[in-house]
Order: sequence, then C-alpha cells, then structure tokens
Amino acid sequence: MKKSLLALLMLVTVFTLVISGCAGKNNTESPSGTAAGSGNAADASKPVEVSVFAVQESGIDIPTNKFTAFVQDKFGIKFNWQINPSDGAKEKRQISLASGDYPDAYLLTAYIDEFSQGDVLKYGQQGVLVPLNDLIDKYAPNIKAAMEKHPEMKTLNTAPDGNIYGLGAYAECFHCSYPNKMWINTEWLKKLNLKEPKTTEEFKQMLEAFKTKDPNGNGKADEVPLSGSTEDFGVRIIPYLMNSFVYDDDRNYLNMTDGKVESAAIKPEWKEGLTYIKSLYDAGLIDPGAFTQNAEAFKKIGENADAEILGAGAGMHPAIFINIDPGNTRSAHYNPLAPLTGPKGISYTTHDAGGVSPGAKFVITNKASEEAKVALIKMVDYMFTPEGQTNAASGMKGIDWTDPAEGDVALGKDVKPVIKQIPMAEGEAPRNAGWSGMGHFYMPKEYRDTFVQATDIYASNGYERRLYNASLLYQGHEPKELFPIWSIWIDPAEIDEASMLQTNLRNYIEQNELQFITGNKDLNKDWDAYVQGLKDLKLDRYLEILQKAYDASVK
Repeated sequence: MKKSLLALLMLVTVFTLVISGCAGKNNTESPSGTAAGSGNAADASKPVEVSVFAVQESGIDIPTNKFTAFVQDKFGIKFNWQINPSDGAKEKRQISLASGDYPDAYLLTAYIDEFSQGDVLKYGQQGVLVPLNDLIDKYAPNIKAAMEKHPEMKTLNTAPDGNIYGLGAYAECFHCSYPNKMWINTEWLKKLNLKEPKTTEEFKQMLEAFKTKDPNGNGKADEVPLSGSTEDFGVRIIPYLMNSFVYDDDRNYLNMTDGKVESAAIKPEWKEGLTYIKSLYDAGLIDPGAFTQNAEAFKKIGENADAEILGAGAGMHPAIFINIDPGNTRSAHYNPLAPLTGPKGISYTTHDAGGVSPGAKFVITNKASEEAKVALIKMVDYMFTPEGQTNAASGMKGIDWTDPAEGDVALGKDVKPVIKQIPMAEGEAPRNAGWSGMGHFYMPKEYRDTFVQATDIYASNGYERRLYNASLLYQGHEPKELFPIWSIWIDPAEIDEASMLQTNLRNYIEQNELQFITGNKDLNKDWDAYVQGLKDLKLDRYLEILQKAYDASVK
C-alpha cells in the first residue's frame, strides 16, 4: 500500500479506539466469544513448526509478544518468524517469492503491504499459494459465518476461478468510509457572526470573511482560509468541493449510471466544478501549498505557533492538521461541515468501503505441511471472533482491554458496550500484547460500534465518537450507484493493462485539474484538448475493462 496510507493508519491508530476493532457476532460463538469448533491444537504432543513472513510495527516485538505466546499455546504452533520492518516490506516479500525460498505463510498488514489482487491471481494460479476453500469448510466455522453474513466479503476474497487464495482485512470503519470531510473554524464563525455555509456560494463568502476580517484578531492578514495536502486520506481539497457539481471518488474519477461505469472527469459538470474551485484560487482563498505539501506541512499551518491561522481544513479527521492531545487549545475549534449544495442542487460526498480493500494479507504457500495448514487456518478463524480479533489487534484482555463498567457507553447508538480499552499511562512502556495491524481480519461496523467511547467528543478518549458523529452528516450524500472498484476482480489477462491505464489516466486528470485551477491552462480554450487527451490515453478501453469486471461480479 502507499506510504501515505500507512501514515493515515498510524494517525488513526493513535487517535481512534478501534482501528484494531473486532469481529461481529455469529452463531458459532460461545457467550465468551470463543470460537466453537475452532479446536485447540495444544493437546498435540509436539507443536507444529510454521515459518511465517511478517511485518513488525513500532512498539511490537513479535517473538516475545504476549498474543504470539497465546496462539502458539492455543493452537500448538511453534513459529519460525521472518520479521521485516514496515519500510521495504513489499520489496522483501517479492524477493522471498522470487527466490523460491519462501515460508509456509505470509501474515501481513493491509495498510503496509498486502498482496494485490494481481499478486493473488499470479501466485495462486502458479500453485505457490494454496486454495483455502476446503480448509475453511472443514476448520473455520467463523470465517464461513462471516462470509455468509457479508456476501461482499466472500466476493472480495474469491478469485475468478472460484478459489480463495488468501484473506484480506474486512474493516468497516464508518468514519473512514466518508474520507473527504471539511472541518471549519467555528470559533471564527462566532467571532464574525457568520452562519454555517450550506451552499458553494456561502462557503466562498465564509472564506472571503476569514481572509479579510482578521478573525484571529492579531491585526495581521495572516489567515489561511482553506488548506489541505496531497495524501490519500481525505486531505485533498478538490473532491469535497467537486462533489457539489459531480460525484468525485477522489481515486479513480468513476461514476455509475444505470449499471454503466463512466468517467466523471470528462463530464461538463467536472468543468463547472473546476471553474468554481478556480474562482476560490483566484481570490486567494485556497492555500497554494494544499496542492503540493504533505500532511506534516499541513499540520504546521494548523498548529502555527504565533497565531491560529487556519480557517478550514480538508481531512478524514482533524488530528491530521491539529493537536488533539490533552491540553490542546484548538481542537474544539474545528468542526465538520456537511456536504455543500452546488448551484444545480448537487450535494454528494465521497464514499467507499471504509478500509475494505482488494487483495490478501494472509496466504498459505505450497511449502506448508498439512498440519501447518490446519493450525494456521484455525488460528485465523479464532481472529474472526470478537475475543480473538480484540486480543490480536488491540492486545490481550486484562492488559489492553477489559469488560465495560456500569455507566459506560458504546460508540454506536443504542448498542450494548462490549469492549473497554485500558488507556496507556503517561510514560508507560509498550505492552507488546497484540499484533496491531497484522491481527486485523474481521472488523464489521456492528462490532466496532460496541467499543466503549467517552461522550465528550473533544476529549482524547472521545475522539472516535467525534468522527462517528461527523460522519453522520455525510451519510446518505453518496450517489445511489457507486462503482465498487474495491471489490471487483479484473480479468487476469487484462489486469496489467488496466493498472497501466489507471495510472496514466489518474496522473493526467490530476495534472490537468491543477493546471486549470491555477490558470496554466484555460478552461474554455483548452477543455476540448483535455478531453481528447483522455481519449488518447484510452479512457474508453479502461472503462470497457472495468465494465466487464463489474458485469462478471454481479452475475
């Protein structure tokens, strides 16, 4: 995965309660959450030796980890770890496969380096990765139940040939599924006696007031009305604004109409959106750095030492650009702004699967013995239970989490609280009791909603509720039809072509939108040439490949 996505997840891990959320309930659990039928391999006379390629995150030592010891004992496994740091993990994985000297299994972290769909198909059809279908049928009742409860999960993991060569992370992060949020300085609104904007024109008027009326009161024209950055976690400013004109998915620029995939970036409404955004830029209301800077530079604006200077910031969550730690002075100033309504009544928001991505984070290779295969699938099946997923991802019960107490409130409305995290004390050493992202397997929304969360949304321990409540403003603003690029399987014979076309088209669209906004290209004189450029880059062929994959997925 992209390093920018890693940066996002590291941020969210710090500030949200359940990036390491847990599994949904199903009929194969006992009341304690232990998997019925998973079996316990610990009664074997000798542990099964299993070699595993793994990616180790900061604060975790996998060989001495408490969850490692727990599953080794529970499932009769003796791990021989091939441990890799996050940086360079993808390259090392590829080298291990190319050498032929690869391990029994790969246990990866989705937001660092999971197998792509192309990898899964390539190595599966070569026989390097073994199909998991029979193992799941015989030894993994919780995985089976999860796929029955969430058919899209089965689609996501099942290759076109019918084989399940690996398992991805099924993480239904509600707030992540509406990534392109806008956070505005409501203290400045109060000071300037402004109402919260609801339309694109009112939003422009608000930014003009931020720029010209000295809302920070220092007598200097140092305010930055609107900023963002360039990564993949909702910080690009264009999608939020473009969604008042035409649906912008902030990734592939795809629309869906009556079952047919289209490009948003070729429509007249796209030109209208660029015209509006250019008007903001020409008026000095958009920080030019928003198109070039990273999140670290973005945060320097939000945390400017001399004075509070940021009026509005794009981002999945505000901790990207402001400090939310205890004792902060600005966090509560930034509150979510619902999707704006454009001049033609359009009010969309970017929506995706919220952490559910194609590919595989767990695979078994043809080097594994039958005993190793069974032990591995039983271990992963345990992580499809609430107890197993929480122990794996959040840390062991009694160390990192416990049962709720009287008066504790769950994240979800009218949901019974189940898991209460035990906060780290200041200066406390890492507990090394869970696998963090390596343990993420099954985190549906209904389970994440059962985590205890503080009711003060501006407190650090209420941050996830703040993001949850913010996302409710965006829920329902997505189009009725979405192209599910996160769950379709492209024909193996066309996947390399599709990947190349996708990259070329995305780069072209993003380069041109910036040139149009900054005035390096003229929206009237150069628009037709831009459209022709998309056609020359084989946009029609790309859409044809995607349509074929979509049609196959809905049969």
